[in-house]
Amino acid sequence: MEEKVNHLVSWLQLKVKEANANGAIVGISGGIDSAVVTHLIKRAFPNDSFGLIMPCKSNPRDQEDALKVVESSEIDYRIIDLSETHTVLMDQIKKQIAEAGTWNDERAKLGEANTKARLRMTTLYAVANNYGYIVVGTDNAAEWHTGYFTKYGDGGVDLVPLVHLTKGEVREMAKYLGVPDDVINKAPSAGLWEGQTDENEMGTTYDMIDAYLRGETIPEKDRQIIEKMHAMSEHKRHLAAAPPKF
Repeated sequence: MEEKVNHLVSWLQLKVKEANANGAIVGISGGIDSAVVTHLIKRAFPNDSFGLIMPCKSNPRDQEDALKVVESSEIDYRIIDLSETHTVLMDQIKKQIAEAGTWNDERAKLGEANTKARLRMTTLYAVANNYGYIVVGTDNAAEWHTGYFTKYGDGGVDLVPLVHLTKGEVREMAKYLGVPDDVINKAPSAGLWEGQTDENEMGTTYDMIDAYLRGETIPEKDRQIIEKMHAMSEHKRHLAAAPPKF
């Protein structure tokens, strides 16, 4: 594990140097993936790393857990509450579209949730620009393969150091790095709405996805869910599509 951590720390240092940047920034959600990245960038850039906690109509426990990560990593941080910004934006969008008679309440829930992730991305880049930092993402192998991230939200980053690690491997790295047990053991959630958890929304578990990625045999129901998610999210893993030149 020490070799893996050192490898990622060295890689982060290299990529930031190649970008002629000054350091790295991460959004600290209170979840295990962002906790691991927080510890990694603090190791890579002891004096040039920054964490943003960005509640947006969030469960108060998420901020409490994020602050535990700040304490364990000793990273510099700030809290920027985006709840009011989200409300103003969505109210204006709904008003204008509803006047046209085309507002879809059924689809609005997902749109509002994804807007939270995209507001966080916008905020991260605004602060990153201020410091000359690179934005570091938190997606692991399971999330990347299934597309379980918001396009141009938590997927809108410069570097993805955990993208080759299964959720189980991230958990082991978290223990090694000293991430608080409360964060390691909490149910994974993107915090998109009250009571939302990753596994309930996906219909399968991270253990099943990890096993699939290792090439192991899993129940047919889970295999179909994972492969369907992968196929439907293919566009998320590529730059915007362009037509052939003519």
